[in-house]
Amino acid sequence: MKTQTKIQSRPTLFNNTSFTPADRPLIINKLKILALIEKLKLENSLSSLRNSVFHIESNLRSVKNDKVGLLNIDSNGETITLSQKYVFDQLNQIAESQTLDRARYYVERFEKAMTEIRTSKINDINLNRWKEYDDICTDSLWIIDKRDSSGVHTAGYWGNFIPQIPNQMLKRYTKKGDWVLDPFVGSGTTLIESQRLGRNSIGAELQENIAQRARELISSEPNKYNVISRVITGDSRELDFKEVIGKYNQKYVQLLIMHPPYFDIIRFSNDSRDLSNAPSVSKFIEMMNEIVDNAGAVLEKGRYFALVIGDKYSKGEWIPLAFLTMNEILQRGFMLKSIIVKNFEETAGKRNQQELWRYRALVGGFYIFKHEYIFVFKKK
Repeated sequence: MKTQTKIQSRPTLFNNTSFTPADRPLIINKLKILALIEKLKLENSLSSLRNSVFHIESNLRSVKNDKVGLLNIDSNGETITLSQKYVFDQLNQIAESQTLDRARYYVERFEKAMTEIRTSKINDINLNRWKEYDDICTDSLWIIDKRDSSGVHTAGYWGNFIPQIPNQMLKRYTKKGDWVLDPFVGSGTTLIESQRLGRNSIGAELQENIAQRARELISSEPNKYNVISRVITGDSRELDFKEVIGKYNQKYVQLLIMHPPYFDIIRFSNDSRDLSNAPSVSKFIEMMNEIVDNAGAVLEKGRYFALVIGDKYSKGEWIPLAFLTMNEILQRGFMLKSIIVKNFEETAGKRNQQELWRYRALVGGFYIFKHEYIFVFKKK
């Protein structure tokens, strides 16, 4: 995943080209690195401190030399696993300091990152090492080149959302062992990501054949954290989610994710209970409200609800379906935390018809949809 944000690269004191590949983490001997950091704290001049920083850098050698120095892991020694980018950014920041006091401040912060874990109530992000999480997006514009197709993820189910969305929401708003509810499970994307990240999950699906296919996919995904991933069949307006999670001795879930139909853009079934068969926009909103009320009742207070939804055209008029739905949710005990705009380059309905849609846009005076929304709410 990438965003439109462009970060200007800055010159560094280290040439990292000789180190291990950037996607390979460094497994560092904890006692040795802490001993060298302690030495940094005792340096009484910038020049000596920089020399010591270079000494640490020289110990973090390329893969061919990783049997010595800081990468020499004793069989009984405690280790720390860090990303290379994070380590060398921190060392570079220390070495570039213009005063000894500022350098010592960065040294102490680096030491704290090695020895203390500071997380919030809603996720496992170690705030003492927040710079290490460059895989987590914090911008409101997401440009995603293509969907994640790793493991059992599939694009075969028409209208399912990309795995990167639940992946980001899970990392930001849950901890390992938390519970996640998805009332529109589809092909099981949310549950697959939850299982990968060590979160328990419940998904509901109106159509049994779709639910069974999701179960098959989820069961094929490795479950290294031994979490619960359950797909139930039924109408999310009427299912007793309290009873469902109660079977696992849970009163609440910690994250609610919804990716409903965008009204009638795609007809998913002939079932009148299906939101894609709602007879009008107002009826669609009414049905969505029932699902939000039912599923929202088991969301823990102070936790988050992510809604992925887009707008539509009807007879040449833009229907702001997403914002109509958002406004209703704001009346139901939620506060709005963020609106994320996510691109999409191609839909099944427009595949191989780009020129036709461009012509229609020019004739009709409208713009072609290239985005959808992720609304992030917090339960009051």
